[in-house]
Amino acid sequence: MQFLVAGAALIALIIVHEFGHFIAAKLSGMRVDEFGLGYPPRALRIGKIGETEYTLNWLPFGGFVKIYGEDAEQEIKPEDRDPRAFGARPRVLQAIVLIAGISMNLLFAYLLITGALIAGTPRALSDAELSQARNLELAVSNVLPSSPAMRAGLLAGDSIMDAKDAQGKWRASDSKSFSAYIADSNGSTVTLGVKRDGKMQTLEVIPARGLLPSDPTRYAIGVEVGTIGVVPMPFLQAIVEGANLTWGVITLSAKGLAHFFYGIFTFSADLSQVAGPIGITVFVGAATTQGLGNLLSIIAIISVSLALINLIPIPALDGGRLLFVIIEGIIRRPIHAKVANAINVITFALLIPLMLVVSAHDIFKLIG
Repeated sequence: MQFLVAGAALIALIIVHEFGHFIAAKLSGMRVDEFGLGYPPRALRIGKIGETEYTLNWLPFGGFVKIYGEDAEQEIKPEDRDPRAFGARPRVLQAIVLIAGISMNLLFAYLLITGALIAGTPRALSDAELSQARNLELAVSNVLPSSPAMRAGLLAGDSIMDAKDAQGKWRASDSKSFSAYIADSNGSTVTLGVKRDGKMQTLEVIPARGLLPSDPTRYAIGVEVGTIGVVPMPFLQAIVEGANLTWGVITLSAKGLAHFFYGIFTFSADLSQVAGPIGITVFVGAATTQGLGNLLSIIAIISVSLALINLIPIPALDGGRLLFVIIEGIIRRPIHAKVANAINVITFALLIPLMLVVSAHDIFKLIG
């Protein structure tokens, strides 16, 4: 089920991106011959609506919209050119069509993040929000050295879900109630239910005195904790906050991408951190177990990354084709079709092996 959801999410990202090109081309008066999921060779012809064929293709690395005249095999004289061909339309419309896919991915990310806020995502809570929250956890932010918590094996990042001793049981709520529960243990062994990396485990801790300078006689275990939980955000507030968070994701993703390519050119990039379609599918599949808000947030981040990667001025990507349009606007004539096609074919031929290598790496990580 997780992989079905992840596969559907990736397909949705591709459809959204290509739909941006599709609708912009239609509105710009261009003729769209094919809307394809995956790259050729063709696996299945789904059908035809109007002049556009809808297809499934064997290479599952993306999708495409085939606009008449966008990738001409030969030069076409202006007087012979179909007025609905990509190259026959004003260059500003060509640029809009190319940017539309990127824009749709960013818009989709905004809608997903806003939806995640409305659905609710895990975050630190104030005391006033506890009564509205669900899926409460007591998150460990710090563990004191040589404390009972450290000796028991607690780590920063753990979540304390429950606790029990001879006197009774405590379930995750606010940090004050947990502190009071530990203080009332009077030094007896407390069994903690701890969630670490999504998995539950049991740890035993013996509270001790002298850990709190403000109250040295009080029993404690030596941790700093805070309550996290899920609280849905009101619709109007989510719309505004969603825009702020989307912009934050865009800027952070752009910085991360720039850092990665800097590493590529300086031969210091960690390619083990790069994920292809298979790795992303596994990652999204894991997010399905963490609630709707988390799932939507992860897909939104991937959508932003897809948009930014497509903006890179490399032939065979939207950014590369946009660069061609800009160059043509400067030199005031089309780039020779054979030159453009040769560059696109070479780049595409280099991208496919790269995607295969990344996918193979994903598989090795999955089975290893």
